[in-house]
Amino acid sequence: SISGGFAAALTTPLDVIKTRLMLGEDKHGIKYKNAADVFGRVMREEGWKTLFSGIQPRVMWISIGGFVFFGAFEEYRSLSMIAGGYE
Repeated sequence: SISGGFAAALTTPLDVIKTRLMLGEDKHGIKYKNAADVFGRVMREEGWKTLFSGIQPRVMWISIGGFVFFGAFEEYRSLSMIAGGYE
């Protein structure tokens, strides 16, 4: 869960670039060409902090999701081991 949150923080700029590409154009209606175009325009026009917009909810969501998934997996594994007679 901690490593998932760390990975989420590191990949937030990629997620921002992907989202901008999916939108297709900037706030002025100018279409994006590719990921490098998005990156360059964001850096020039909005600054590097924009690439990390949304980092807090993203890290929190992925960390909590990892925690819940791992807890559920371990509980299921424990119950299946008992049901199978391995404990």
